[in-house]
Amino acid sequence: MSRVATDFLARAHAGWGDPPDWILALATACASETQAGLARRLAVSGSQLSQALANRYPGDMARLEDRVRGALMGVTVVCPVLGEIGRDQCIREQAKPWSSASSVRVRLHRACRDGCPHSSLKERT
Repeated sequence: MSRVATDFLARAHAGWGDPPDWILALATACASETQAGLARRLAVSGSQLSQALANRYPGDMARLEDRVRGALMGVTVVCPVLGEIGRDQCIREQAKPWSSASSVRVRLHRACRDGCPHSSLKERT
């Protein structure tokens, strides 16, 4: 296992020089579980994780950082509907489509689009 851990950490150091704390947490998590399994847990692709470790991801690195901080580092936010939740759960809730199947889903859909300070969505109701 230490060889694998060294590979992920080495990739992070090679790409970043002095990697931020969340990249180190990502590299450590990749070493302790499969990269594909971690990608599924974070709801991203394995290639996105690989590119992020190498500091070559062209997409929204801040969004990935939020997912990593929530899922791996315990960062929470206060949701106006659900209360205190992980930042990664907050991002997953924002991505869910409209559904009238539950009053909570309706309230979440509205809150995420109508002024929640944690929302990254542009759409407003």
